[in-house]
Amino acid sequence: MKEYKILFTGSMGAGKTTAIGCVSDVAPVMTDVRNSDASVDKERTTVGLDFGMLTLDSGDRVRMYGTPGQARFEFLWKILVRNALGVIVLTDNSRPDPLADLAVYMTGFAEALRTMPCVIGVGRLQAHPVPSLDDYAEALAETGRVHPILEVDVRNRNDVVLLIDTLLVQLEADCGRESK
Repeated sequence: MKEYKILFTGSMGAGKTTAIGCVSDVAPVMTDVRNSDASVDKERTTVGLDFGMLTLDSGDRVRMYGTPGQARFEFLWKILVRNALGVIVLTDNSRPDPLADLAVYMTGFAEALRTMPCVIGVGRLQAHPVPSLDDYAEALAETGRVHPILEVDVRNRNDVVLLIDTLLVQLEADCGRESK
């Protein structure tokens, strides 16, 4: 049995806590408190981390950690990414500038992403179709990065599992290249 540590990150309200809770086999650990940021219409927000565990059909386990979304907690991002095998960045397409939001996390995790895979999950795309998935791909390409970009509803278990599976496929592909 293998164990994987993956990190969920993204802007406040993008759905990190919801995604982890949606797929976790155990009651997730959450460090949510009352939101004091009036600029975001959200009752509670993560100030430490979220944690959940998912057992795959193979018996392998995925330990999922969620970061706080606010940049003021960037010091926690650096702690939580240690020993992670990959990062899932969630974006909320209903926010004023989701491409700028994505850039914050791609920059914040740039060092880690040099050696680990990443998947981008775009939420609320149906109700807010701009920017499109192609716009995300173009923005990443301008920075020299290429990562899978998927539409996601973080409340849908199958969508979240697809993000995780996509990340794990990248890990397996990377391991295959290293062994040659």
